[in-house]
Amino acid sequence: MYKIKGFIPRTYQESIIKTAINNNTLVVLPTGMGKTAIAIMLSIERLNKFPDSKILILAPTKPLSEQHLQTFKQKTTINPEKIILLTGMIRPEIRKELWKNSTVVIATPQTIESDLKNKRISLEDTTLLIVDECHRSKEKFANTIVSQEYIKKSKNQKILALTASPGSTKKEIEEICNNLNINAIEIRTESDIDIKEYIKEKETEWVLVDLPQEFKDLKSLIDESYKDKLKKIKRLGFSKPLNLINKKDLLLLQKRFQNEILGGSKTAFYSISLIAQAIKLEHAITLLETQGINPLKEYWKKLEIDQSKAAKNILDEINIKKSISLTNTLIEENFQHPKTEKLIEIIKTELNKNPDSKIILFANYRFTVNELFSILNDIDKAKPIRLIGQKEGLTQKQQIQTITDFEQEQYNILICTSIGEEGLHLSTVDLAIFYESVPSVIRSVQRRGRVGRVKIGKIIYIITRSTKDEAFYWSSFQKEKKMKDILHKMQKKNKEEQTIL
Repeated sequence: MYKIKGFIPRTYQESIIKTAINNNTLVVLPTGMGKTAIAIMLSIERLNKFPDSKILILAPTKPLSEQHLQTFKQKTTINPEKIILLTGMIRPEIRKELWKNSTVVIATPQTIESDLKNKRISLEDTTLLIVDECHRSKEKFANTIVSQEYIKKSKNQKILALTASPGSTKKEIEEICNNLNINAIEIRTESDIDIKEYIKEKETEWVLVDLPQEFKDLKSLIDESYKDKLKKIKRLGFSKPLNLINKKDLLLLQKRFQNEILGGSKTAFYSISLIAQAIKLEHAITLLETQGINPLKEYWKKLEIDQSKAAKNILDEINIKKSISLTNTLIEENFQHPKTEKLIEIIKTELNKNPDSKIILFANYRFTVNELFSILNDIDKAKPIRLIGQKEGLTQKQQIQTITDFEQEQYNILICTSIGEEGLHLSTVDLAIFYESVPSVIRSVQRRGRVGRVKIGKIIYIITRSTKDEAFYWSSFQKEKKMKDILHKMQKKNKEEQTIL
């Protein structure tokens, strides 16, 4: 008989397990509330019921997979040699042998998808599929492909899907449920009685800054070109008021015209180029408002080597030529985004108050991460380190080492792109700083979950007034509220249906 060790299940975890034993279950819990513990409990139950079977855990990144590997080894009586990690870094023929001799397999979805496609492994004897960060189970993503193969092939199947935020609309949540064959939902939020006592307090502070006049002048030049594109787009039959058109609208419109091209429409080419120009200009405004002058200069450079007609048309415009010239002038005059100055002040105050403080800083763009790393390196007591994705230049091995070094006190500031958002258990973080807000509810919830996991933590949002920063913050706030409401209704309906049955 396999057993769990090192932790006593909480009441809400036991309640969720009762549902998960009999159903394919979507579990939505705030970060730090023990989703992995639920995965372990269900794994033990399935292995005791089907002793010669396997458990497969899908996790989106190597650092997160590595954490699952260590947790399963520490918290179960399963032979540690039979708990393995499979990634694309291991040669296919070795993966085949490792799979054959394992009990618990933790892997990135792309690795399992590849091994299934090449018939190196079979899911026939896998009695539990755990999909961590299951909000990634959309369309033809690797998660979805593996799950559908599992549903077809497994003799004794059960699926457990885990996330802190599956999406903000009913359609998004239903898509995940359909792709993973989910028939039960268990959600707990910070306000639920059975988890309230375990929630670590998080103090939240909103630090507001204003764009300097020089930035506003630059923005109005770009904005003039942007609005000119929107007026032309409206003439194509787009009815939404000019001031309410957003990037999502432009992307949907772009998709519509791409379909028209397939149908033989020649005017659709002009429309797509026009929309592409609007999207590029909207991005330039976002960079200026939320990141600053240097990232904007980098973006102008990118456009100069961009071979698309849209990029060439933008650069030919008088307003944009003036914008590029003004950008260069502001850089020569050492202008920085006011958020940078505010960030330096926050970090100095924090480290003077508590020299042992551990800080995680989120920024959207690699350029900004590098810039902030360089700035923070000059602060007394600050020991920053960067955590970026493989595409941005850090290998999986380096990512894991970075997290270890941060946890083991070699560094006290972890500057992350989106890779730091998902699932990582950083037990030592006192303060999380959002250098900019993100409109995605999934990303916003994940970011907040990196702080206050073991002790009381603090979150600081640095927001530029009357800009996309502020709009993105309120967008994710409203989406999160809506998400919780939808999930509670779906859970209630699901339980009522099961009662009738």
